[in-house]
Amino acid sequence: MRRSTSRPRAPWRRPLGLALVIAAGVAAAILLRSSPTGHAPAGAPPDSQVTRPPAAAAEPDASRAAWRTCERVLDGDTIVLDGDEHVRLIGVDTPEKDDVRAEVRQLARQATAFTRGQAAGRRVRLEYDQTRRDRYGRTLAYVYTEDGSMLNAEIVRRGFGFAYLRHPFRYMERFRAYEREARASRAGLWGSEGGRELKATGRQTRG
Repeated sequence: MRRSTSRPRAPWRRPLGLALVIAAGVAAAILLRSSPTGHAPAGAPPDSQVTRPPAAAAEPDASRAAWRTCERVLDGDTIVLDGDEHVRLIGVDTPEKDDVRAEVRQLARQATAFTRGQAAGRRVRLEYDQTRRDRYGRTLAYVYTEDGSMLNAEIVRRGFGFAYLRHPFRYMERFRAYEREARASRAGLWGSEGGRELKATGRQTRG
């Protein structure tokens, strides 16, 4: 009878294998609890190493960002904003301050005083039309004050300037109507002979 050549198993191997099985089960349970869905994805890095996308930044308030400060008023239809941006008001033409006629110069001072009272040192908001700049490099815009009124339109409506109709613009028909109303009520320059003559002769102020 041939003797068996296999060696008997060491008594310590069985407990060691059982311990390994238990350790593997504990590790799997930990992974399941840490996974938000209850299943740990294969090859996923630890939670502390996961790069999460940053929270979305709040959108800026567009209306608040659009407000600018009027630092100077050059004349009835031209202002200067912060950053030395020169803005020519669209659709309005005021008397020229260096006109040869004294009465027209007086009307120019009145228009400048009105614009200064409405905008100088205050916050304004710009609206643009098809053309953003004129040949002098000035910004062409409609200027709104904080009470919501459009300065360009108010100058025409109150008779401190004419509707400038040489070039088409978005509110042309509205400005025509404002000028007719101001002329009918003899508001501002329409109440003076010099103002009516200035319009009748078709003379345009510079710019």
